[in-house]
Amino acid sequence: MKKPLYQRIIGYVVLIFFLVVILLPFYWMFITSFEPNADISAYPPAYFPAHWTLSHYREAFGQFHFGRYILNSVIVAITSTFFVLLFGSMAGFAIARLPLKGKQPMLIFLLIISVFPPLVVITPLYMLLRDVGWLDSYQALIIPYTAFNLPFSIWILRNYFLQVPGALFEAAKIDGASVFMSYWRIFLPLTTPGLFTAAVFTFVACWTEFFMALVFNPDNTMRTIPVGIALFSGQYTVPYGTIFAGSVVSIVPIVVLVVIFRRWIVSGLTQGAVKG
Repeated sequence: MKKPLYQRIIGYVVLIFFLVVILLPFYWMFITSFEPNADISAYPPAYFPAHWTLSHYREAFGQFHFGRYILNSVIVAITSTFFVLLFGSMAGFAIARLPLKGKQPMLIFLLIISVFPPLVVITPLYMLLRDVGWLDSYQALIIPYTAFNLPFSIWILRNYFLQVPGALFEAAKIDGASVFMSYWRIFLPLTTPGLFTAAVFTFVACWTEFFMALVFNPDNTMRTIPVGIALFSGQYTVPYGTIFAGSVVSIVPIVVLVVIFRRWIVSGLTQGAVKG
């Protein structure tokens, strides 16, 4: 039954309102990154720049070595995502399809870990990394990022493995396939949407994480994007244009991932949530 006209109008108005509320900060950040400093501090503010400049981007990549921060973030985020998918898919397959004891307590334990605040373990992790000499290194972030993102990945992929007919696993065993070959050749290709979902969420979490990166990698050459942008500010000045320029560059990979893989993300979330 078609909704009345006034209900549709109200729905569109509410949708447009929330769309404006969500997109306005991004639009303001984008135009500010191209405005000269004099225009940024002008009052009343201009909703469209009268003058355009790339000086903030040049300052970010020249004075603050933003390119190095991007490289660090790329290495940490991609490596962490790879390990999360590798271990998460194996664990999810084992919990979903293998006759393991204590599956329910294991899932409860994973759920507890997934809501556990990383801030609580910052101090012991810092002391451990300091003792083994891993501060200011990639592994200082890759290992914690992998550990804290694994529970979500295991949950998503475990639920998705449950959607694959169990008869395929039984047929593979009859044909002589090992458990690993069944996982690698049969189940893993059928869980592509779930893998994309876990990969995108893990990558975004690692790309935007701040506190661990600040504490574990304080050296300028090992900073990631969030820490680098936060430390653009000086003692007496706040370079808003440069901060916004770095922020614009930092959200580009996230936007690209979401736009390209949006179908797989939605499919992975919906199909992977059918069975619990």
